[in-house]
Amino acid sequence: MTQARQLKPYEVEISVTAGRDETWESVTQPGVLHQWFGWDYDGLAAEIKQIFVDEATLSAPERMGWADGSYLEVTGDDDSARVRVAREGTGRGGPEIYDAIEEGWRSFLIQLRFLLDRRPQGRRRTLYLTGETTGRQALTLVPGEWDRSGLRVAWTVDGDGHLVVAAGRIPLDDPSAARFEVIVSMFGVDDATFEAARESWAKRWAPMAADADLTTAADPAPGS
Repeated sequence: MTQARQLKPYEVEISVTAGRDETWESVTQPGVLHQWFGWDYDGLAAEIKQIFVDEATLSAPERMGWADGSYLEVTGDDDSARVRVAREGTGRGGPEIYDAIEEGWRSFLIQLRFLLDRRPQGRRRTLYLTGETTGRQALTLVPGEWDRSGLRVAWTVDGDGHLVVAAGRIPLDDPSAARFEVIVSMFGVDDATFEAARESWAKRWAPMAADADLTTAADPAPGS
């Protein structure tokens, strides 16, 4: 049995209000990938190249695959599309099993849907918050209702129109504390606005998370 077959199988998908061709471009063109994939840090460009250019195998129709047995496919028509990421295998499955790649896709596809549905203007800049806390505490960062994707990922849009995605190593409803990651995506903001947001989020995050940290990119994203 190969290592890929022993990995946990999963399936994550979103629907977007963009045509199939535009959506496929969004998952294959590095300039667009910078607008939704991951979060800003100095190695993001290299990571995108490695995953989507060097390691991905493209096949028709719109589908790419990787050595671990996972693949991404885009289906739809000129008005709407579906993005599906899945991994085949015979390892232990089920929502109770944590898989970092699966949960990463849950977060990132939410960010892709925000980009294609909301069409924010300007380049993306992100705040990446990490630390140990509970799901209940993490979801108080922004008041109001949060939508969920699976057991460990939730998202909302704050009062300034910024997308906020929170993801934990344990289910959000688990009362235990564990590592959480929060990605705040902002588009078209100037340096002063970004710095004010960074300070505000740092002040909110520090009291509720052990080993609280906040990461931003030192270098601007391409196309800025």
